Amino acid sequence: MMRYMKEVKSRNQTEVTEFILLGLSNNSDLQIALFGLFLFIYLATMVGNLGMIVLIKIDPHLHTPMYFFLSSLSFVDASYSSSVTPKMLMNLVAENTAISFNGCAAQFYFFGSFLGTECFLLAMMAYDRYAAIWNPLLYPVLMSVRICFLLVATSFLAGFGNAAIHTGMTFRLSFCGSNRINHFYCDTPPLLKLSCSDTYINGIVIMAFSSFNVISCVVIVLISYLCILTAILRMPSLTGRHKAFSTCASHLMTVTIFFGTILFMYLRPTSSYSMEQDKIVSVFYTVVIPMLNPFIYSLKNKDVKGALKKILEKHVL
Repeated sequence: MMRYMKEVKSRNQTEVTEFILLGLSNNSDLQIALFGLFLFIYLATMVGNLGMIVLIKIDPHLHTPMYFFLSSLSFVDASYSSSVTPKMLMNLVAENTAISFNGCAAQFYFFGSFLGTECFLLAMMAYDRYAAIWNPLLYPVLMSVRICFLLVATSFLAGFGNAAIHTGMTFRLSFCGSNRINHFYCDTPPLLKLSCSDTYINGIVIMAFSSFNVISCVVIVLISYLCILTAILRMPSLTGRHKAFSTCASHLMTVTIFFGTILFMYLRPTSSYSMEQDKIVSVFYTVVIPMLNPFIYSLKNKDVKGALKKILEKHVL
């Protein structure tokens, strides 16, 4: 018993209290260039997503289920980008790239929460497009205000609940060796590599939850679009087919980019894993994708472009 207490005491004395984020590169010239690039992307992300939320809020023509989901998506994009990008920007120009243990856990939790929420939200948006095209007459009943709110709330609950499990499983581990994270934010694989505890159970639980969440969302999206395609092909009018498909084009592009990146990241063979490659892919879905979504919906959606044009003509021109 005394020997066990000594081992626990010794371990606690060397327990990690902060982590060092190694970032994307040690090259100072490259870091300055990356800082300018990512600062521009982050500002564009915030302006695009917050602008989309305001636009939907002030234009009565956009007070429909589709745009309610879109405003929720914009909030999630702005939030999960903000959980990673500001710290990454600071570390690109700072000498000290440390992050406290609690700060790392908070970043891990909120990034995972909003990323998971986006996964479920995109699946709900696919169902919304299916309901609108498959049976337009019943659409107001199928997607009432109450049902839309419940679907969005369920997405947030699932995302935050899943992240709580991931965070609890990861930060219950002991970190008593190196504290240098080979990444630009606190992510699961590099943290598990640093742990001096047995991470086998963590790997099984995290893989099980991640696989279930991603695969279930992808299945919902695929089934929804299969039904949408069937409904479109049954339409006698070519104009009606084009109009129906155009309402799905933006969401389909967003879904393809998001889930394509996630599936590439997590469903590769273990032998092909490369930390440097993972960093590049991580930059894409943590920094770039949140910026792309509002521009995809702006460029591909006549209602959004029309509302934006009216606002600009009224308040700017």
